[in-house]
Amino acid sequence: MSTTPWALRRADAADAAAITECAVEAFRHYIPRLGLTPIPMTKDYGAAIANAQVWVAQQEKRIVAALVLDITEEGFLIDVIAVRPAQQGTGVGRALLELAEQEALRQGHDSIHLFTNEKMTENRALYERIGYVEYKRLALAQRTRVFMRKPLK
Repeated sequence: MSTTPWALRRADAADAAAITECAVEAFRHYIPRLGLTPIPMTKDYGAAIANAQVWVAQQEKRIVAALVLDITEEGFLIDVIAVRPAQQGTGVGRALLELAEQEALRQGHDSIHLFTNEKMTENRALYERIGYVEYKRLALAQRTRVFMRKPLK
């Protein structure tokens, strides 16, 4: 394939509504399984754009995927990765994950981490296939978070 059907770029304030829409589309199918609304569906993406590192994949004029990166006390975090269902399987999610790893390294980190709901088994399997290892579980009200880390370098 000679060209990708999307362009990756940093998000700006005008993208917040489209990122929210993308996250809602990407995560809504989990509601019946989880019995609650996934956190990425209710996140304030305007605040994330202002305070974290937000990237989007844009196809023509439409945002088809989004990535929220942050630096926490545990290191470089993939806070949210959301891909619209119609674009799942096209490689755009993988491109964003690779971008996250490049940014972590560029910013001086030797690993990258994320967390997901234990019931999001497809996500956990994908992360394991690309080198993430579970290092912690945290039981919260109504959900258990699985924390995963990938060494870089």
